[in-house]
Amino acid sequence: MRIVTLTEETKQNLLEDLLKRSPHSYGEYEQRVSEIVEDVRRRKDAALFEYTAKFDKAQINASNIRVTEEELKEAYDQVDPELIRIMRRSLENIRSYHEKQKRCSWFDSKTDGTLLGQKITPLAKVGVYVPGGKAVYPSSVLMNIVPAKVAGVEKIIMTTPCNAEGKVNPTTLVAAHEAGADEVYKAGGAQAIAALAFGTESIPKVDKIVGPGNIYVALAKKAVYGFVNIDSIAGPSEILVLADETANPRFVAADLLSQAEHDEMASAILITTSRELAEKVSGEVEQFVQVLSRKEIIQKSLDQFGYILLAENMDMAIEAANEIASEHLEIVTANPFEVMTKIRNAGAIFIGEYSSEPLGDYFAGPNHVLPTNGTAKFFSPLNVDDFMKKSSIVYYSREALEAVHEDIEQFAKAEQLTAHANSIHVRFE
Repeated sequence: MRIVTLTEETKQNLLEDLLKRSPHSYGEYEQRVSEIVEDVRRRKDAALFEYTAKFDKAQINASNIRVTEEELKEAYDQVDPELIRIMRRSLENIRSYHEKQKRCSWFDSKTDGTLLGQKITPLAKVGVYVPGGKAVYPSSVLMNIVPAKVAGVEKIIMTTPCNAEGKVNPTTLVAAHEAGADEVYKAGGAQAIAALAFGTESIPKVDKIVGPGNIYVALAKKAVYGFVNIDSIAGPSEILVLADETANPRFVAADLLSQAEHDEMASAILITTSRELAEKVSGEVEQFVQVLSRKEIIQKSLDQFGYILLAENMDMAIEAANEIASEHLEIVTANPFEVMTKIRNAGAIFIGEYSSEPLGDYFAGPNHVLPTNGTAKFFSPLNVDDFMKKSSIVYYSREALEAVHEDIEQFAKAEQLTAHANSIHVRFE
């Protein structure tokens, strides 16, 4: 891995480089995605089935688009029982963590005749998109469905591509059933996002769409935002390790590569105050790459977006970490909890050398759907609140309104909104 001295100039160059990975930078695909979305919106099932035949080579129709109980039973027969046991343990950790996020409605009643509050209501229908193809991520199925279930969403609709024979990956199906998906449909790509957003004869319209996908899925979510809500427009995966001379270089190298293997656009960055650690990590990375199964992807990722930044001191390193605002941030220093208090921007923070990033991906419980491309400066991980909406509650008695009505009328008249003022005035004529 390249070792670069951290300066203001190198930091800015790095930030500009990382921004090239954003889905917002792929405008050449947007027109095609918009055409697909509009076609499904207009022709519904007919367009959906045509795109499924074109892109997935599958003959799907109204009679076989929904996964049946028989297909689900077949999936359970095909999945290793030991993997199912592990998924259930993971699911319990995820559920337990997210249950602590749940909030209740509240009301504040006062003796002056006013009552104010907030009514919190789960969303009625949520769509969960799950990628297909060669990559199978049952962990993402759990992470997207469980918080929705904890929130109390009435119906969870999942879509995922099928193969040419019309079959969905069995591990994906088992994960969906274990997590609590109500309906699963064989649909992928931008056409599936459009179907969820607008509804077709087969797939019901939802209120919000969550879940990862390729650039076409990301741009489709961007296109339908406003008609429905979405979780985010996720970019490629990324990890930043903040380390000092006390870190184990072999551990750090392994953790960097855990994200570099996702795809060629993934980013792996080490910021350290120790040149000796930097050089040792670089050497460990080279050795690991030679033996890992996805070495071609890893190497391309490192060549494009892999960096070891050598900082003058820890304060400078922390400042750079906050500017990068990485999806995953590991802190491997002599005083990691002290460093953690100075971190403002990160999707998930892993503290200490035994809290490696895959622990969060699979098992610990916090959600692994995280903000990318610097959006951790203003976005949060997927959570229970994402599946709830809030309504303000206002009640005033006659006496309470009478005490303030002249102030309200004057305020409205100052904005030249006389109908507003009149709405209050008529009650005290």
